[in-house]
Amino acid sequence: MRISDLKISISGIRGIVGESLTPQLLIKFSEAFSTYIGGGDIAVSSDTRPSREMVKYAVFSGILSCGACPIDLGILPIPSLQIYVHEKNIAGGISITASHNPIEWNALKLIKKGGRFLNDYEAEELLDLYYQGKFRRIQKPEQVKQEKNPFFFHEQKVLQLTDTKLIKKTGPKVVIDACAGAAAPYVKEFLEKLGAEVKCINCEITGKFPRNPEPVAENLSALCKAVKKYGADIGFAQDADADRLAVVDEKGIPIGSEYTLALAVQYYLTEKEKTPVVVNLSTSRVISDICAKEGVKLFQTKVGEINVSRKMKQLGAGIGGEGNGGIIVSHVHPCRDSFSGMALILEYLCRSGKTVSELRTSMPDYYMVKGKIRASYRDRKRILTRLNARFKKGRTDRTDGLRVDYPEFLFHVRPSNTEPVIRIIVESRDKEKTKEIYDKIREEI
Repeated sequence: MRISDLKISISGIRGIVGESLTPQLLIKFSEAFSTYIGGGDIAVSSDTRPSREMVKYAVFSGILSCGACPIDLGILPIPSLQIYVHEKNIAGGISITASHNPIEWNALKLIKKGGRFLNDYEAEELLDLYYQGKFRRIQKPEQVKQEKNPFFFHEQKVLQLTDTKLIKKTGPKVVIDACAGAAAPYVKEFLEKLGAEVKCINCEITGKFPRNPEPVAENLSALCKAVKKYGADIGFAQDADADRLAVVDEKGIPIGSEYTLALAVQYYLTEKEKTPVVVNLSTSRVISDICAKEGVKLFQTKVGEINVSRKMKQLGAGIGGEGNGGIIVSHVHPCRDSFSGMALILEYLCRSGKTVSELRTSMPDYYMVKGKIRASYRDRKRILTRLNARFKKGRTDRTDGLRVDYPEFLFHVRPSNTEPVIRIIVESRDKEKTKEIYDKIREEI
């Protein structure tokens, strides 16, 4: 077993199945979670990884041994699980998914009552309980319950928000790439209910991912070809757990995950409601430009869905998200949700009468470079202090690592929560300038 492949952190537990991620660890973590929330019903769902059944039954065992009752939701997108937990008012949920990680990985993501992820403080409490190993025990375990239509609540909430009459009248042609992931059993019918004409690729569950699950441009070649082949108006791509969304325009060109969020925010502010917007500190300045144009305030948080959604709740913000294609619409649920994103963007496309490329080119161009450098935990403070001194003329934010804004560029350098690396994001309006600043920061580190 390679211990380095096992990640136990405030984000949950993940590892390579058959090496670091064992049934014993899965049972223990499920016991800790069941004990932490004090029993009750716990909804359990998964993406489509071939290890899902082994992981699921280990999770069931841990839940049952501590007096809680698992509800088997089968294969289900993670936002659908979060909405299910909220709508059914149950104790919590566990999603068995390693998101965009390779197929040999799997993981547990933990959801508390109300359908939200644990915050940092709650996750630390759970980890303390996990390491202590003092779990609630009972002599008469519950039985596993089944749910026949777990996607129902999610679908209904998105449909209620969407002008389906407008979309049906226009009838846009859509190609969807579900990556043979958790959205695969649901997404075609969902898009048809919105009013689209749908072609699917990678929508059959095969036990393997036909591409790298992360929905970034270099992984979307099949979708780009399909959009051109079918003469589609738009292409959508989801990751394995369906919380992130990518968009390909009518020419078969990916617009970039930052602009996926930008399209959703732009339409929401112009057609739904004027509201504060919340994004994380690693998100593109294009959102700042949109908010300034629409006369609303922008708020920025630490990276992480829970941080964005918590701030949205505090402010009553209707729209927000993360620049990796994670769109959050509060009226559906305060979580990253590719289905809400598709509905908003399709409605935008139909109402505007423009093409996706026209909508994209109406926004300013920004160029972003992302990377990471290995750094020990003890070196992190020294690195951030050095960068702060080197770029002291910029406007700094130390909320999450170090973000520095200059008029012509920004960068965000932050320690990873899950591995000994420093993550780097640099953005400017000039492609060469972006690369130049990125190289300077790497040099400093």
